[in-house]
Amino acid sequence: MSTGLIVAIVVVVLILIALAVLLPRMRANSAQRKAQQELESRRERAAEQHRSEASNREAAADEAEQRARMAQAAAEKERAEANLQNQRATMHDRGLADEEIVDDDERDRFAGVSGGTTDRDGDGHTADDRARDAVTPDRDTDDSAAARSEYEQGRVDERHERITDDVRESDLR
Repeated sequence: MSTGLIVAIVVVVLILIALAVLLPRMRANSAQRKAQQELESRRERAAEQHRSEASNREAAADEAEQRARMAQAAAEKERAEANLQNQRATMHDRGLADEEIVDDDERDRFAGVSGGTTDRDGDGHTADDRARDAVTPDRDTDDSAAARSEYEQGRVDERHERITDDVRESDLR
């Protein structure tokens, strides 16, 4: 055998031995890179899935907050309506809203017993008349006017005038 052939065989054997030793390492490295790439891909998918879920839940939370604000507003509206109804009931209890429950054709029938629904001063409003009645006793009776001194009568008249002016000013607003 020639020396060249022996060198070639030795070189081929060395290459085969190197391949036999290095090939499993290369396969292991390749498998490790593949696994790492797959893991990175899974991480990205999982992160994207969590971000998507977070976005959906945030939208649902925003919607729930909006519904809660609407429910709060509805509750406040209902509370205001209840307060309004209580105020109306109080007005009816005190006889200050009889004009709402007595029709125009029944006014004469209830004239003596209604809660001051007549417009005594002719200004088109009965609120000032009712307010005047609530603050002072009936000033139109002969007994009370005769029993008062001039000073007391002046004070009563002054109070009536002030109440009427206050009611008129509130009507202008």
